[in-house]
Amino acid sequence: MGIRRNGWRVRPGLYALGSPGPDSPVLASANYRLSFDALRGALEGVDAYILVLDTRGINVWCAAGKGNFSTGELASRIEKTGLPEVVTHRRVIAPQLCATSVDARRVRELSGFKVDFGPVRARDLKDYLRTGEATEEMRTVRFDLKDRMVLAPVEAKGAFPALAAGAALALIAGDAVAAGGILAAGAAGLAAFPALLPYLPPEDFSVKGFLLGSAVGLGAAWAALAENEGSSAASKLLRAASYMAVLPTITAFIGLNFTGCTTYSSPSSVRREIDTYVPVMALLASAGVAANVASRVMRAPGER
Repeated sequence: MGIRRNGWRVRPGLYALGSPGPDSPVLASANYRLSFDALRGALEGVDAYILVLDTRGINVWCAAGKGNFSTGELASRIEKTGLPEVVTHRRVIAPQLCATSVDARRVRELSGFKVDFGPVRARDLKDYLRTGEATEEMRTVRFDLKDRMVLAPVEAKGAFPALAAGAALALIAGDAVAAGGILAAGAAGLAAFPALLPYLPPEDFSVKGFLLGSAVGLGAAWAALAENEGSSAASKLLRAASYMAVLPTITAFIGLNFTGCTTYSSPSSVRREIDTYVPVMALLASAGVAANVASRVMRAPGER
């Protein structure tokens, strides 16, 4: 659920696993506690050193994307821990998922240590250490349904308060359709979006979210137009338009948040999406709220 996630850290430094000696392997890791625990758990029974970098409590993959698991930090941590005096070899095994921000040649120039990139998953490390080679299977990054859905609770923790508040305000305003639509749009973004991510067109996460949220918006719009409460046709049309503007935007915004968790995006593509679509989302949401308010002002003759 992401509770105290940013505070779940290990102090950067050099750690002994088992009873390592001067010839024991050195494996680099992030100081995010779950990354550290996954590494030492996978190496149970192995005598090794774990070199923990200061990634500000962020996991390997995300830290590499943010530039925290970097060439400079790796070279600096080798020096700060006195690693050259601890081991006789000059080799550090780094996670493959940090390769986007670690220049192995530059690390060697700065520290004298050669960087070898290990397998994607910690569970393959024992075989890698035994053979000294990573197979194609070890190098393959996978992002299947389980990997995608495990992200949903963390996203839900951030989104649920806003969704609940929006639904509560809609109920106070007497708009049950809007309240249900807000929760449905949120569920579409939090559950349906990661489940269907590989199959939703096109590449941009925001557009995928708009398309998925449009199904919710259409359902709410149909419910507004079908209501037989004496409202004028113009009022119903405005309400339907407000749902079509706001509800897909909710799903799209949640979908945009998933860009930081997947294998389908890069830092540059995320920045491009934010710059391109967030202004559109803000405009649609504002227009939708305005249309909803206007629909309440525009009443049928004789309606209070």
